[in-house]
Amino acid sequence: MLTLVAGCGGSSVADPDSARCNQAPSTFGQPKPFSDHNEIAVRYTCLGAAQAATLYVPQGKDPHPAVVWVHGAGEAARLDGPAPLIRALVGSGIAVLSYDKRGVGESEGKCCPGDDGHYNLLAADVAGAVSALRKRPDVDHEQVGLLGASQAGWVAPLAAVRSGHVAFLALVDAPVVPYSVEKLYSHLTGEEGGGEPKPAAEIKRQLDEHEPSGVDPAVSLQALEIPALYLYGGHDLSQPTARDVVVLERLKAGGKDLSFVVYPGAGHGLLDVPPSDPHALPTVVAWIGRHTRGAAS
Repeated sequence: MLTLVAGCGGSSVADPDSARCNQAPSTFGQPKPFSDHNEIAVRYTCLGAAQAATLYVPQGKDPHPAVVWVHGAGEAARLDGPAPLIRALVGSGIAVLSYDKRGVGESEGKCCPGDDGHYNLLAADVAGAVSALRKRPDVDHEQVGLLGASQAGWVAPLAAVRSGHVAFLALVDAPVVPYSVEKLYSHLTGEEGGGEPKPAAEIKRQLDEHEPSGVDPAVSLQALEIPALYLYGGHDLSQPTARDVVVLERLKAGGKDLSFVVYPGAGHGLLDVPPSDPHALPTVVAWIGRHTRGAAS
């Protein structure tokens, strides 16, 4: 099926179900040494659009486990070396690839189909990043995972299923409910649209009566046999933490290797600078360390 959605700037962009990028043509620049890591320019091509990225590789004995950073909504550029997330992961022996989102910065294509609930192209770009990483001799090919926030909750599980080479998921502020449920919730809380927030009882009633539609990440999670971590803020107004937890508990009871933590006083933005809870980033780094070989935990 070929879906046309409005891209940034109002032009249409095709987001076909068939979009795949599991064997991405890739090129790598020469490493630029820093005090505790090397930075390497990366280019990989997915569906005719070159994607631009930077790979941050810890110094020390190769190969390293690695993560691909999966963006949230909007026109997101790659994370830079001084970012706390990069510093924390590299300091724990974990390589990080962060790219300019399709249609942003140095990456080609049109942004941003995910903002309209369409994730095939974005999932293909993530799978392409995994494919590029697995060509590196300084990366452990069997220990490449996905780390992301917010909108990544729909993108990363889909990319993991379609790639077939993702070792783990670590997702923050990330929905595991269908797209329409998150959209309704964020509207009712006043987070999206700027309206007056509805009372909690009214939010619950409307969500209970709502017929879900759109991409459902629980379908992808059901198909995966890899460990996953989810972190949430108890006061998140962008997506419904309580309903996410119900889905994760159901999947966990069915035998999936899922862990989740809720920070009761935190809102959306657990990995923002500053974060809504400072414990989130250390939790992510420690969990990835425990689930990969050769990384400090």
